[in-house]
Amino acid sequence: MTQARRHGQGVGRLVRLSELERPHVGFRLDGTDCEALAGDTVLTAVLSVRTSVRRSEFGPENRAGFCLMGACQDCWIWQEDGTRLRACSTHLVEGMRLTTTEPEGWLR
Repeated sequence: MTQARRHGQGVGRLVRLSELERPHVGFRLDGTDCEALAGDTVLTAVLSVRTSVRRSEFGPENRAGFCLMGACQDCWIWQEDGTRLRACSTHLVEGMRLTTTEPEGWLR
């Protein structure tokens, strides 16, 4: 993995400018192995490798978080086991397996 790709530069919506020496944390996003940094929220981790967190349930638009404090529903994301979580207020844990699409049969 290149240095720029590892730190999300030119890959995702977020570009890291500091704290680049924190330990790396591995996670899976939609079946792809990714890396973020220790202390990142799930939202930060996802947006460092992607330009959005998920598609809107109301239309074709992509969502990337709105309030960033757990009050809205813009950053919902799922774990592969079907558990839904707020990406902006959940810290990334080594080995998390995340999906940006709602599990089959998920009730809105």
